[in-house]
Amino acid sequence: MMKRIYIYLFGVVLLAFVSSCSSTKSMKKSVSIGNLSETEYMIEVLNRAPAWDALTAKMSMAVDLNGKGATKISGTIRMKRDEVIQLSLTAPFIGIEVARAEISPDGILVMDRLNKRYVQVSFAELKGLAKADLDFHSLQALFLNEIFLPGKTTLSARDISAFTVHPENEHAVLEVKNGKKFAYRFRTTADEGLLKESHIGLAGTSYGLRWKYDKFRPLEKKQFPSHMFVSFEGGKKPVTATFDFSRLSTGSDWETHTDVPKKYDKVELQDLLKQLIKK
Repeated sequence: MMKRIYIYLFGVVLLAFVSSCSSTKSMKKSVSIGNLSETEYMIEVLNRAPAWDALTAKMSMAVDLNGKGATKISGTIRMKRDEVIQLSLTAPFIGIEVARAEISPDGILVMDRLNKRYVQVSFAELKGLAKADLDFHSLQALFLNEIFLPGKTTLSARDISAFTVHPENEHAVLEVKNGKKFAYRFRTTADEGLLKESHIGLAGTSYGLRWKYDKFRPLEKKQFPSHMFVSFEGGKKPVTATFDFSRLSTGSDWETHTDVPKKYDKVELQDLLKQLIKK
């Protein structure tokens, strides 16, 4: 069971990174959303984004990497903007940490506490594997329920011209202009400007990453989704992950960096990928 959890945790993180890369298709001319122009609506969306420096929550995660049923895991998620995303998994009933994934601008660290082993991968290695310009800030935005531009750490009013906006029923869809390999699409609620779905697609193929947000709850006078559904599209087998959050907080009083104990054995990335492929 622990082996599956360890492999699944790394698989979800890796798939999210492999899917979150460069820029997208160009679209049409300016439109209006309700009483707002395209520019005014974009400004409203940016103003309503949470933009917290830190976020923590209890987490319930269900991961399915092969379509044969989800593995359910509980734990904690902690994020500090531009520094780290930590996913800590705990054993049922006893609450002891059994695995941890730590994602930083430098790369990914996944530790198996029970079997005293770990995988550590730099972004240079990930870029070579995915043949794409992988970006920590894209994944950070996905977890923080924010729109983003590849290669940009933050968005401001000056970045509005990089998007097109068009109405779609009760939603407004934002798309990044001038892409080559990847298409970025963000679906927002036209009445509130809440981000309900982010989609990253590989142009000309069925491959993509779809990240849906639901069950928004008040947090520090803004709204944050307590439910996220992630699906990787285009593969032979369905790959999905569901996150449910509770006890949401913007507290930042926790350790950012994880040190790997000397007695832990390093597992090479290629060996772990072979195990993923067998699933």
